[in-house]
Amino acid sequence: MFALGFFLLAGLLCQSLGQYDYYEEYYFPSAPMEAVSSPICAQECECPLHFPTAMYCNERNLKFIPIVPSGIKYLYLQNNLIEEIKTGVFDNATDLRWLVLDNNNITSNKIQAGTIEKLSKLEKLLFSNNKLTKPPGPLSKSLDELKLIGNQLSSFPANTLSGMENLTTIQLSQNKLTTESITGAFKGLKSLVLLDVSENKLKKLPSGVPPSLLMLYADNNDIDSIPNGYLAKLPVLQYLRVSHNKLVDSGIPAGVFNVSSLLELDLSFNKLKSIPEINESLEHLYLQVNEINKFDLTNICKFSSPVNYSRLKTLRLDGNNITHSSMPDDTANCLRQASEIIFD
Repeated sequence: MFALGFFLLAGLLCQSLGQYDYYEEYYFPSAPMEAVSSPICAQECECPLHFPTAMYCNERNLKFIPIVPSGIKYLYLQNNLIEEIKTGVFDNATDLRWLVLDNNNITSNKIQAGTIEKLSKLEKLLFSNNKLTKPPGPLSKSLDELKLIGNQLSSFPANTLSGMENLTTIQLSQNKLTTESITGAFKGLKSLVLLDVSENKLKKLPSGVPPSLLMLYADNNDIDSIPNGYLAKLPVLQYLRVSHNKLVDSGIPAGVFNVSSLLELDLSFNKLKSIPEINESLEHLYLQVNEINKFDLTNICKFSSPVNYSRLKTLRLDGNNITHSSMPDDTANCLRQASEIIFD
């Protein structure tokens, strides 16, 4: 299991390296080519003898979930034609830890009551690219990862994740969620480090986000402002992505991004006319394709000296109304660590 856990951790870490350098899908190991499968295995699937707690049912054109035998901890059902979760399929799967249902045709009203609720030891529920209109549940309190990318979610009741103190990762991108539909949904999640609500219909950043958060992705929404003091409530936040929104200068309170924990800030593809005030500890700032018409160095460095300078390594300003000649004389001193400054 070390190898599988390593790849999942690597997938999470890759999401925080660079502007767009992260994988959309996790690494799912294929079933080894073995002639003999474990005798407890469902006949439609494979259970390798050297890994008998895993059942591989992926990519088999299945229209139903086979009865899962006892002892199975890792169930792979991605890339099938499954439309429903019937009563009884998980009755014996009391030890199930991972349930992978990505890329099927399951709708919310075809998940029979009590089926997923039985999985009290479930740690990872990967349910992307189906036809869900609401999150499945009730869910196990032991869950540490919930992935519902590319569904049709329009509601997310506030009590859906109640009491889930182990939950570290929530991915809800590519749905139909509004600001109102996720109000209160993330309160009390003491271990949450990654929240992805990109490609929805949000007009504001999510409220009630726990202070444990390291990564918040809200690209491709309708966000036009950042609440005053929003980042101050997230003392360890390192990566904030709000590209492809409707941000304007009047919606950016003074100093709202001036927090020492932040390493990457992506505000590209918005309607900003000036460089916002940032902290000197920021390493990557993406402002391409805005309406910026001046290079205000004081928003990057209050003043420059041998010990006071910006830690920026990347600054993108291409697609704006400024050029390299717009930089003030003291820019080189302020941005002495920058390896990439792009104007066009």
